[in-house]
Amino acid sequence: EFDNSGKQNYTACPANATICDGASCVLTEDNFNQTLSVVLSTVLTIMLALVMFSMGCNVEIKNFLGHIKRPWGIFVGFLCQFGIMPLTAFLLSLAFGILPIQAVVVMIMGCCPGGTASNVIAYWVDGDMDLSISMTTCSTLLAMGMMPLCLFIYTKMWTDADAIVLPYNSIGLSLVALVVPVSVGIFVNHKWPSKAKIILKVGSIVGAVLIVLTAVVGGILYKGSWVITPKLWIIGTIFPAAGYTLGFFLARLAGLSWNRCRTVSLETGMQNTQLCSTIVQLSFTPEQLELMFTFPLIYSIFQLLFAALILGGYRLYRRRHIKTKTDVEKTPQKEDSKSEAKINGGFVSDEIK
Repeated sequence: EFDNSGKQNYTACPANATICDGASCVLTEDNFNQTLSVVLSTVLTIMLALVMFSMGCNVEIKNFLGHIKRPWGIFVGFLCQFGIMPLTAFLLSLAFGILPIQAVVVMIMGCCPGGTASNVIAYWVDGDMDLSISMTTCSTLLAMGMMPLCLFIYTKMWTDADAIVLPYNSIGLSLVALVVPVSVGIFVNHKWPSKAKIILKVGSIVGAVLIVLTAVVGGILYKGSWVITPKLWIIGTIFPAAGYTLGFFLARLAGLSWNRCRTVSLETGMQNTQLCSTIVQLSFTPEQLELMFTFPLIYSIFQLLFAALILGGYRLYRRRHIKTKTDVEKTPQKEDSKSEAKINGGFVSDEIK
C-alpha cells in the first residue's frame, strides 16, 4: 500500500506507533510507563537536590565570592561554554553534511548550559569545586540570553530561529534546583564544617550512582527504537570529546592551574542534555523527531563515557604520581599536602601552576 505522498506503508509497525520508519517505530507510552516516568522523575529530582546540597558542603563562601569578584575562571568557562561549544557544533554539522533539521538539534546541544553531573565528576578529579559550582550557576543563568543569541547566529542558514521554542521555565527551574540546595550546603559548611565533610563523602557516592541511574532510566523509558543516521552517532562521539579537550587547553592557555583546567574541561564538555531534549520535543513535529530525537541520548552516553575515562586516567596518574613523590620527598611533602588540602576545601592536590 502507498499513502498520498507515494511512500509505502509498512504494516510491521503497531497501530499505536507515533513515529514509524519501515519496521522501526516509537511506541506511545502506556499507563505503566507514564507512572514509572513520574515516579522515577520525582525520585531523581529529590536525589539531585540532595547531591547538589552535598556538593555545596564543599564550597567555601570566601572562595566562592572570590570567583564572583575576580571572575577570570568564570569568564574562561563562559568562552568555552558559549563560544567553543556552539562553534564546534556548527563546524561538525557542516563537516558531516547532515540534514538541516539534524544540524539544528546538534546546535541546540552545543548552545545548552553545563549540566550538574559535571560538579560530581569535578569532585572526583580533585577539581576546584568553588569554580565548578559558580560556572554551572552562571552558565545556566546566562543561558537565558546566550542560547537564543547563539541559535540565532548559527541556525539561520538551516531554519527560522523563531521555530525553536526555548523553555525558559525549565531553565529557571534548573537554576532554582541548583542554587537553593547548594546555598544550603554552603551554609552548613560554614556553620558545621566537620559535619559538612561527612555529608560531602556520602553525597559524592550518591551522585556517582545518580549519574549511572539517570543514563539507565533514559534507555528504559522508551519502548522501541528507530533508524538514525550513523553520522549523528559519530558527531555524538566526537562532540563531547572535543568539548573536554578544547576546554582544557583553553583554560591552560589562559593560565589557570591544573585543577581549574580539569574543572573548566568538565564544565565545557558536560552539557545539560535534559534541557536539550525538552527543547527538541517542544520545537519539532513527530515526523521531524524521527530524524534526530535520539541525539541528546547519544551525546549523554558518550559524555559520561569520556568523563569516566578522564576520571580513571586521573586516578591512575594521581596514585602513581603521589607514590613517586612520597618516596622522594617523604615527610615534607605530607605536610605540604595537608596545608593545601585545607586551602582547596578538603582536596589533596600536589599540583602547581
